[in-house]
This record gives sequence, structure tokens and C-alpha cells, in this order.
Amino acid sequence: MRHAILAAIVLSGVAHAEEPVIRVSAAASLADVLKEIDAAFEKSTGTKVELNLGASSTLARQIEEGAPADVFFSADLAKMDGLEKKGLIDAATREAQLSNSLVVVEPSDGKLVITSGRDLAGVGEIALADPKAVPAGVYAKAWLEKLGLWGEVEWKVVATENVRAALAAVEAGNVDAGVVYKTDAAVSKKVKVVYEVPADEVPPIIYPMAVIKESKNADVAKRYLDFLDGDEARRAFEKFGFLVLPESPASAK
Repeated sequence: MRHAILAAIVLSGVAHAEEPVIRVSAAASLADVLKEIDAAFEKSTGTKVELNLGASSTLARQIEEGAPADVFFSADLAKMDGLEKKGLIDAATREAQLSNSLVVVEPSDGKLVITSGRDLAGVGEIALADPKAVPAGVYAKAWLEKLGLWGEVEWKVVATENVRAALAAVEAGNVDAGVVYKTDAAVSKKVKVVYEVPADEVPPIIYPMAVIKESKNADVAKRYLDFLDGDEARRAFEKFGFLVLPESPASAK
């Protein structure tokens, strides 16, 4: 009997060790929605998903340096373009999945009145994801440049590691305002939206996804992308405020 129990324990351990795992490097703004979707994927397939969340620029650099990853889910096209040019993604799996929008937020007890982007000239410190590299910050900078406002506000911009860090700075009251994705603002009870950036004032915000070319679990990674295209994932994306784009290979580039 003892031998049978020991054998069962060993077999159980082997089965557990052999459970498939995929590593997904995804933009920080996708944190909440992907945790919900991944739980459903794991329940449906038995495949464990390990999320590596951060700025898309940081994640792309990690992949370039050989960090293990099966899927890249970027918050902009440029980072995916860079990996594709270097032959690091499976281009056949690339798809433009989502869109988002920018908003100006302040602490929930703030009293700012923002009726246009130009009003930011009169605001104190403003948190942005790093405008030199991180998509949310790059989009925000492009918006302010289009308004001819960047030169007036650059000196008071507090650049953060990623968009969630910009949100956290506003939540903590360390800055007077921040420019983040609408979806980030929606998950926080410590900030309020004071202005929604018109879509025609900012470059198109597109989130592409693709399987990494050197993935050791490419078949499972492709099934994961298929799951992200499914109805259950679509409902989750929309619940968290993302716009799910129509499936079109041309829109991914």
C-alpha cells in the first residue's frame, strides 16, 4: 500500500511538471484584463500562463536579448515592427488586436478644470510614461506636440517606467495630473478623469500581438492567440474598456 501511495505521488509530480506553460510578455496596461482572460484560458486548456508585464519598450528589449517568451502583446506598432525587422516574431501570427484612448486624470479629490489639452499649460507636475520610449508616453507627447504645447510642459513632466507607474504617481498625489490610457483610469478608484483626449488629436493607438519565432511552445502560443480572438476574451476586453479591432492582417502593420 505504501509503495502504491509513493508511486501515485511521484506520478502526480511528473504530471504536474509536464503541464504546458507559456510565457506572455504584455504591456502593463493589459495587466487586469489578461489576468482574467488567462484564468479562463488555463481552466479551458490546462495550460498555465506566466505573465511578464511592463513597458512595451522594455519587453521588446528583453526579447531582443534572448529572454524566454512565447507571445508578445505590445501597446504600439513600433515595438512589434522592430522585432519583426529583426526576425524575432512569427509574422504569420501577427495581428492588431486592440485600440485604446488617452485621458487626463487627477487625484480623486482634485479640482482641476480641463476643457482642452492646452489647459495643461496651467497645471503643475504631470506624470507620463517615459515619452522617449514607452508607448503611452510616446502617444501623449505626440498629442502635446500636435497642440504645440510640448515645449511649454516638458520641463514639468515626470517620466515613469510605464503607464501604470504614471497612474500610481497620480493616485499617491505625487503629481497634479497624469496622462494615461482610459482603461488604466477605469480600474482605479483613486483618480478621476478630467479630460478625454479626442481620437483625432493623437496617433492611432493599436495593440498588436504575435508569437515569438523561437518559442518552444509555438503551437500552444498560437492556441492562446486564438483564445484572445474568441468571444469570451472579446467580452473581457470590452468590459475593461478596450476596443477590439476587426481581424485584418493589414491593420497589424
